[in-house]
Amino acid sequence: MDINMTRPDNTTILMLKNPAIAVALPVVYSLVALVSIPGNLFSLWVLCCHIGPRSPSIIFMINLSVTDLMLAAALPFQIAYHCNGHHWVFGPRLCTVVTLVFYSNMYSSILTMTCISVDRFLGVVYPLASAPWRRRRYAVLTCLGMWALLLGALSPLARTDLTYAVEELGIVTCFDVLKSTMLPSVAMWAIFLFTLFIVLFLVPFLVTVACYTATILKLLRTPDPQGQAQRRRAVGLAAVVLLAFVTCFAPNNFVLLAHMVGRLFLGTSYYHVYKLTLCLSCLNNCLDPFVYYFASKEFQLRLRGYLRSGPPPPCPADARRDSLFSARTLSTGAADGPDAAARPFLQRQESVF
Repeated sequence: MDINMTRPDNTTILMLKNPAIAVALPVVYSLVALVSIPGNLFSLWVLCCHIGPRSPSIIFMINLSVTDLMLAAALPFQIAYHCNGHHWVFGPRLCTVVTLVFYSNMYSSILTMTCISVDRFLGVVYPLASAPWRRRRYAVLTCLGMWALLLGALSPLARTDLTYAVEELGIVTCFDVLKSTMLPSVAMWAIFLFTLFIVLFLVPFLVTVACYTATILKLLRTPDPQGQAQRRRAVGLAAVVLLAFVTCFAPNNFVLLAHMVGRLFLGTSYYHVYKLTLCLSCLNNCLDPFVYYFASKEFQLRLRGYLRSGPPPPCPADARRDSLFSARTLSTGAADGPDAAARPFLQRQESVF
């Protein structure tokens, strides 16, 4: 977003007039919607109807899938907006809703992926000590707390009109130019934007990297010849998750940092670069069903079965044991009932990473 101190800067005007950007953004968003909607609908159906929210990881994945579907529902408005020459015709309220959905998806995905990484780290490195805490009720509370933090951080966007009439071009933008009056001072702008970068991106990013690194090292040091194939899949999946995290979210947030510092203090702008990197964050919606959900043997068998001849038979026991997201870990297999703490050693330790 360009912060309009007096008027949109020349870089923003050039970006809004650039025909290549007006074509590239709708194309990317259309591809994301076409891949994301069926992928996340299938994943959500399998998670809710065939697996159920029986472990923290599954609850986090359900949250992630619902968030992805929310963004997919908002993308048609973004596509129409850019196809119309960055001219918003749907009114200020819908602009606010679409913007909140768009940005809450990115940061909710970051926070949810961090929660999954922490859950897997505790399950692999500290399976006994973390067992009382890796329960469904705590996962639900974590999701609620995450959304409270997210909505609180984005609350300035919900309280203002995010549309702006660019008289030079005869268009009305939606969140491409922000009024400087949205916040009372430059200091408040700096606090708002640095909160987005540090609290909602940088800290979760560092935690995710640390958790997956420690998890991979623990798995590599575990002398279990029978679990070599599972360890290879777990290490490969963790590497793909980190790659997706870095590719989808890091460019956008680091460019946001450079843009906000330049716009607030140096009189420069990198908004055109920021707008393009924003597309990368949406690509995570396409990766989530493959990286997280279809890494499970159970998901793979169900998907192949439906593509071939309809509903597949129940997955065999060995496929369930091979699932990287098996709920039968020492802690995630424990229910929330009164007998849960009394039977931890009845569960087989099969952590995902």
